[in-house]
Amino acid sequence: MVETLELQMNEYLPLRDVVFQTLRQAILRNEIKPGERLMEIHLAQKLGVSRTPVREAIRMLELEGLVTTIPRRGAVVAEITISDLEDVLEVRLALEELAVQNVCRRLTGEQLSQLEELADEFRATLNGDDVGACAQADMNFHDAIYNLTGNRRLVQILNNLREQMYRYRMEYLKDKDSHQILAEEHAEILQALKEHDEQKALEATSRHIARQKEHIIAELSRKEKENKDKTAKTR
Repeated sequence: MVETLELQMNEYLPLRDVVFQTLRQAILRNEIKPGERLMEIHLAQKLGVSRTPVREAIRMLELEGLVTTIPRRGAVVAEITISDLEDVLEVRLALEELAVQNVCRRLTGEQLSQLEELADEFRATLNGDDVGACAQADMNFHDAIYNLTGNRRLVQILNNLREQMYRYRMEYLKDKDSHQILAEEHAEILQALKEHDEQKALEATSRHIARQKEHIIAELSRKEKENKDKTAKTR
């Protein structure tokens, strides 16, 4: 369990929601790792709250699929699975295609410059070793496209999906070979938007997500095999 866990206070939210958001971010950012137990007493002491908001927050995390209850073990952080990844990316692809189609029809020169600046900021992070900064710059680029749709409902759903994708995105960005590919894919999407070419934008978006899916599935499959091999050796 992460030792630096602190409440992300928000005076406008009930305490259970504050605890929920704090634990949710810790899980999404891999500070609380898959398979770790969420012990109410320990978390309550760590966060300086009673067990009740912790218990309620864990139930909320379970509804999101980030936590699962295992008999005789209690609540644990859900493993990152291929099935979950496929579900999330299937929805993300459909919504991102809708977003780029929308933006293609309405993009202005000023907005294009904004997207180009964000793409450059992402490229700048490739020179360092901060995977978190790289992930944030990648999200900033996509968030800007979502916001340019002007569709608040679409933005809200994609933002929620983005949080669920965070764990998978970090797995992808740990491989430095993926960085240049991502930068090139951003450039392809930008060019299609610049040309107001909806079909080209759809194809670029589809390739962008398909490559991530292929890479992350390969990595998850490798880890699953390693775990099975370790289990077999201990028997």
